[in-house]
Amino acid sequence: MPQAPHRIVSGQAFDEDARIEASVRPKKLGEFIGQTRLKENLEIAIQAARTRGEALDHVLLFGPPGLGKTTLAQILANELGVVIKTSSGPLLERKGDLTAVLTSLESREVFFLDEIHRLLPSIEEILYPAMEDYRIDLVIGQGPGARIHAYKLNKFTLVGATTRAGLITAPLRSRFGIVHRLDFYTPEDLHQIVLRSAKILAIPIDDAGAQEIARRARGTPRVANRLLRRVRDYAQVKADGKIWLNVAREALQMLGVDDHGLDDMDRQLLLTIIQKYNGGPVGLNTLAASLSEEEDAIEELCEPYLMQMGLLDRTPRGRVATALAYAHMGITDTRPQHPLF
Repeated sequence: MPQAPHRIVSGQAFDEDARIEASVRPKKLGEFIGQTRLKENLEIAIQAARTRGEALDHVLLFGPPGLGKTTLAQILANELGVVIKTSSGPLLERKGDLTAVLTSLESREVFFLDEIHRLLPSIEEILYPAMEDYRIDLVIGQGPGARIHAYKLNKFTLVGATTRAGLITAPLRSRFGIVHRLDFYTPEDLHQIVLRSAKILAIPIDDAGAQEIARRARGTPRVANRLLRRVRDYAQVKADGKIWLNVAREALQMLGVDDHGLDDMDRQLLLTIIQKYNGGPVGLNTLAASLSEEEDAIEELCEPYLMQMGLLDRTPRGRVATALAYAHMGITDTRPQHPLF
């Protein structure tokens, strides 16, 4: 993942998030808010696997960070009543690392592999027979006398998660029986998530305050929970300890999160395109150089939400600020309007 500044509106997990997320993370599908169609499909697949007494088909979850891929993997294990073992693509540097995990899996257990798109090709090749035939080929000995021994694995479920589905190779993707994309959450769903988290964390909050936080959370539960904690701090120091509407607004303004959930980095990106490049198009590498940011940070951490909000377009020639972006930044759009024929 790109090394980006510690942005409060980033969907990436930070060390400080781990303890809080463990306490507010839902344990069952019934507690999981949002992603209705995905939940319905997973519930049917889980019930069918339990009825047959078989391992659940391999599952691939993809989408922007902070939407609940790790949470859903843990929920799958809980619903199946099995243990979950976790790792990530960058951690599996040698064939033996993956082999050790696969051979330790018991029947129907879940193996959660985060950032699966970052697996080395030599490591990925081990997964092919493991996922398809539940076996791995062990090489015994060296040189001309080496022998290949097929080791039978227990039937398990691989749950892969990625923010870059396009980087997963076709052979690996084809071995997943269940593939789902997680979409950004609606403000209504985030409102319920904020209220639920506030109740668990014993944070006094009224309905309007929760709605204000949800509205600026960029469609991402992790961001909503992070904003909730920061607004709580403001309320305890600057107010009576309870998060009212005005308290939420003042706290979020101080944090630099505007009405659309944009922070300084987002606004600087839009201003650069509008003011330096007349609204675009501008290439990603040129834009990254102008902002002194990594290309991956812009592409993964800024653009998905800006595009979702209709503030940015990606074209073959480069990035373009939309009319909505001009309006949001309070700048008159003087570009010639081309009529549609």
